[in-house]
Amino acid sequence: MAKKTQRALFEDATTEQQPVAASAALPDRDRHRIAMWQFAVAGLVVLMIVVGGLTRLTDSGLSITEWNLVTGVLPPLSAEGWTTEFAKYQKIPEFSEMNYDMGMTEFKRIYWWEWAHRFLGRITGLAYLIPFGLFLARKVIPAGWTMRLLVPGVLILIQGVVGWWMVSSGLTERVDVAPYRLAVHLGIAFIIFALLVWNGLRLSRPGHETLVARRQRFQGLVAATGVIGALTFLQILAGALVAGHDAGRGYTDWPLMNGAILPPEATEMTPFWKNFFENPALVQFDHRVIGYLLFAGIIWLWFRSRRSGHARLKRWYDWVLVAATGQMLWGILTVLNGAPLLYAIVHQFGAVILVLLLVRARYEAAYPSEQKIARA
Repeated sequence: MAKKTQRALFEDATTEQQPVAASAALPDRDRHRIAMWQFAVAGLVVLMIVVGGLTRLTDSGLSITEWNLVTGVLPPLSAEGWTTEFAKYQKIPEFSEMNYDMGMTEFKRIYWWEWAHRFLGRITGLAYLIPFGLFLARKVIPAGWTMRLLVPGVLILIQGVVGWWMVSSGLTERVDVAPYRLAVHLGIAFIIFALLVWNGLRLSRPGHETLVARRQRFQGLVAATGVIGALTFLQILAGALVAGHDAGRGYTDWPLMNGAILPPEATEMTPFWKNFFENPALVQFDHRVIGYLLFAGIIWLWFRSRRSGHARLKRWYDWVLVAATGQMLWGILTVLNGAPLLYAIVHQFGAVILVLLLVRARYEAAYPSEQKIARA
């Protein structure tokens, strides 16, 4: 009976012991390279998110009406090539209904944004898949990590397909991309980013240090941070719907919306559930309410971190609270100014910073750094 109790007591630590121990056998140089690779690709994903946001905010996403994975790498290289691309754009509803007076100069401006976004996507895919193949061929990936490192690569490939799925929604009957598909596209980008940062953090420490640190983990705080992370992800999806409907420019007062807590037009669609996804008034209202809940949740998380007695951990949760406060205040400022391009893209980048800090704080709670002060 005593043996059974002992196994149950250390069951959680034993679950991850095998891959961690295998990682310990890996030379520090190789493990460090893999970690740096994860961080580098995470940086590319951040650049993709920013350029993608600018592509959406400048209404450039439908300027390239075809998805040519290989031949689409090169932009038009002659006047004839530009004329051909412009002719394709002139056939879609966005041009005929909105941009019918657009000239070649304006078309080139929106074309370059979309081309840059797609080009970065290709670079990101190659920057992940080629090193992954090399690490795999050299057999330097720690045991238990092959599938973990494969998942972001698969998601990057899926993201390319989802990107075209999103663009294709605006080529026939709409004058912009479907907000639902935009939300899926942005959501996957943030999932990839969080996974890459988490993997990089896990691999940046020697395996034996990770195993020792895991035995000191603050499990309650890890779980609580996961809940707040899920709420943050929901807020990001809600923000994508706001961007997809241009809902941030329709109600420019705060804390009310056109003088009301909830504008009467926010519930006018039938069936009722469509209002949550397709009514700009309710879409912005939802984004505001989720933002309030998220900020309250982060304050609660900050107070909970105070009980840890771990100085470095508390410092990371300090930064989470700072980022959340800045993001909320900047969001209000963005609304009050009618969501101009600069305000909106800074607000989106603020979401990246918040996610980064939440992942880093959760890692510190899961694998606390060594400190000389006794844990309270």
